[in-house]
Amino acid sequence: MPTIEIPPSIRTVLVLEDNFIIAMDAEEILTSIGISNVQIATNAEQAMQLISAQTFDFIMLDVNLENETSFAVADAIIARGLCFGFTSGYGDAEIFPAHLRGVPRIDKPFNESSIGHLIATATRREGV
Repeated sequence: MPTIEIPPSIRTVLVLEDNFIIAMDAEEILTSIGISNVQIATNAEQAMQLISAQTFDFIMLDVNLENETSFAVADAIIARGLCFGFTSGYGDAEIFPAHLRGVPRIDKPFNESSIGHLIATATRREGV
């Protein structure tokens, strides 16, 4: 499989993931592929606070959070013109609102290649 080139402009990434072990794994993978600043939010409210307070080059959203989805966060990201993609541990394409079905998505468990591909696909889609 060819190496996925992540744009050099992608340096700060927010990971919204309610499972701490998976979040730490994502942080380790992102660091290993050259992301210099990774922040983790464990729920939608925390993610919204971080998105309001600072700028991120890319945001990874877990679809299913403990008692909710990340779709409201996705809408806030779209309103701010930020680049993002979804991660999911389930075959949940049917739960996506129509306007979010085209957003790049990868399945868990993820690895360097799949996260790199998610970022590369999302940034190409957004013209980053």
